[in-house]
Amino acid sequence: MSDQDTHVVLERLLRLRDRREPLVAQIAEWVGAGIIEGRLEPGQDLNSVELSRRFDTSRTPVREALMLLEQEGLVEMKARRRPRVAAPSLTDIRDIYAVRRHLLSMLAGLLVERATDDELAELRTWVETMRRLADAGDVDAYFWSHVQLQERMTEIVQNATLKQILDSLALRTLMLRHLSLTRPGRLAYSVDDQERLIQACEERDGELASALIAGATVRALRAVEEQIEQDAAGSRKPARRRRPTA
Repeated sequence: MSDQDTHVVLERLLRLRDRREPLVAQIAEWVGAGIIEGRLEPGQDLNSVELSRRFDTSRTPVREALMLLEQEGLVEMKARRRPRVAAPSLTDIRDIYAVRRHLLSMLAGLLVERATDDELAELRTWVETMRRLADAGDVDAYFWSHVQLQERMTEIVQNATLKQILDSLALRTLMLRHLSLTRPGRLAYSVDDQERLIQACEERDGELASALIAGATVRALRAVEEQIEQDAAGSRKPARRRRPTA
């Protein structure tokens, strides 16, 4: 997936076309993509001065961009402290995934009911491309392709309310979804799940499709939990003492 495709996704979810100041949109997109793809880590400070230098601007557009990301749950801004990347608690993450599991189950059921054979063929071709990306180990390209695949599914089912609710959660989950795909073996598991889902839709088995996407969501949550636990264990590990030199 190209940088242009990433731009399209973030432009829509952040409603960047509504911004009168193009630089605010540019900063918000750069920081947002960095958070989602893990280049900017949870809890990391976001230095307004450094961002101003990077984009050759005053701190005002930077602050407006960070406030926009704060509204979407990606950034935390507190009085007398530097802005930082949001670090949701494990409880919050589990709550988000519980809601997402039910919404995606509904999406899968509607897809079986409403998708035409041609639309399912389109999704099948999309998943075949994702298989090639997974085999190549390209996490970022696979991730953004997966995001657009699910967006295409919501367009196909034509349920505006469901799409609106999924969009409201999207930015809060993208960072977590990307994190889950960085775990060893997750790309292969994920694309296997997508292939089974498309097959269930082609067979017009709504119950199976709903169960498959729910199971995939649960496995993604487990991957996130494992990564968080691993990171926490690493931060608790004491530094190794250096031997005194003679």
